[in-house]
Amino acid sequence: MELDIVRFLENKTILVTGATGFLAKVFVEKILRIQPNVKKMFLLIRAMDKQSAIRQLHEELLQKKLFDVLREKWAENFNSIVEKLSPIPGDVSCENLGVHNFDLRSEMWREIDIIVNSAATTKFDERYDIALAVNAFGAKHVAEFAVRCANIKMLLHISTAYVYVCGNMTGHNMTGLIREKTFNMGETLNGSGVLDMNEEKLLIEELMIELREKNASEREITIALKNLGLQRARLHGWPNTYTLTKAVGEMILWHHCNQNTPLAFIRPTVITSTYREPFAGWMEDSSFRTIDSIAINYGRGRLKFFLGNPDTIIDTIPVDMVVNAMIVVIAVHANKPNSNKIYQVGSSRKHPLTYSDITDIACSYFKDGPWIDENGEPVQVHKLRNMESMDSFRKHLRRYILLTKVLKVASSIFGGRLQGLHADLHKKVNAAVRLAELYEPYAFFKGIFDDTNTEALRATISDNGVDLERVFYFDPRCIDWEDYFKRIHFPGLVDAFNRK
Repeated sequence: MELDIVRFLENKTILVTGATGFLAKVFVEKILRIQPNVKKMFLLIRAMDKQSAIRQLHEELLQKKLFDVLREKWAENFNSIVEKLSPIPGDVSCENLGVHNFDLRSEMWREIDIIVNSAATTKFDERYDIALAVNAFGAKHVAEFAVRCANIKMLLHISTAYVYVCGNMTGHNMTGLIREKTFNMGETLNGSGVLDMNEEKLLIEELMIELREKNASEREITIALKNLGLQRARLHGWPNTYTLTKAVGEMILWHHCNQNTPLAFIRPTVITSTYREPFAGWMEDSSFRTIDSIAINYGRGRLKFFLGNPDTIIDTIPVDMVVNAMIVVIAVHANKPNSNKIYQVGSSRKHPLTYSDITDIACSYFKDGPWIDENGEPVQVHKLRNMESMDSFRKHLRRYILLTKVLKVASSIFGGRLQGLHADLHKKVNAAVRLAELYEPYAFFKGIFDDTNTEALRATISDNGVDLERVFYFDPRCIDWEDYFKRIHFPGLVDAFNRK
């Protein structure tokens, strides 16, 4: 079966949306490395024109260290292999994926065998218009595009395990097993009513009209649209705009894909650096996820306190394991209509890691190998102090809020000389409050992500001879978390931060 998976990919044409994203890059590299005889990979890239798309392909994919192993493995054949990559300027938020060339669209509809939709905007508090356009309407446009592909064998959609995590500041109450179940069209997490994406779009348009009438600045528009997204998410039970719009995207795909298009969902948890392939410890140097930001600020001596329950499980999974699961799901579901399933890919059920575990590992790592500051001096770190409730966090902030008030008064007394200091501290306090509110549902989250379908997939392919240890590994039980973070992830994180 292992050879069958590799052979299945031979002479296939694959469309990848969100092609410059972290997960998509690792997917593209793996496909080319294990099956250089793939026919073509259309890579949808947000770009103004073909030349811009080509430039992004080289700058954001091929020139990355991620592709060094591929470059070394295929040596003189490398250029002929990467010629299989066809960058397409487009945008999932537009009809026909923003592909304006009719002849090209016709070629894609005729040739595409597999679509991998990894396009997403992942900011928790993204502008509502952008998040809805990409995560929700983008899924609709991908589904409509897939239906028009004459030889489509598989549509794989990348979602997030957190679509079923409730919000409304009740994260500390969220316990139990979160199932690999589908959404009904219009379903809300708290039963608040029917969720209609067209009504949500209308709300955005009405707000935009109101803002333009007030001659609002771009900054004011952005803030208003971010606030609207958070308000709508919490109204319907989600903690943030990202999870709301990703959930709507799932609903739309289930509704729009016809029975002849095999459809599967991958719901990864928090994706971290590569565990093994193409080499250990690779991650993007342009953005960092929640635990990465915590580790960076802690290592640099800028984080003394941590908001969260030490026993809260932080569900992480290396990116190469997610990619392996994606490839296996594609091979298993291709050409099998009505075999639609959801696969949650994470570690909380089989091999849980707690916040206490990871903070202890970080403390040990940065004590043994301190971060070197701008002056060439090692940064001394101490064990993080936990704030186990929002009340304790707010009490901690009171001294800083009081200080901002004092600075404001002092600034007026001294003719505005302290205005800059006051504004800076006020901004930091507001940012800390906003971040705490955004992450509270996760900091006190006690749920575990069910992986029954994912485990059944592992068992099925193992019985059929797939190499789950070397080639298509995606079982988190093989990970030694302390070794992974100290030897692989944190060194990769420091390296990525220093490349920024």
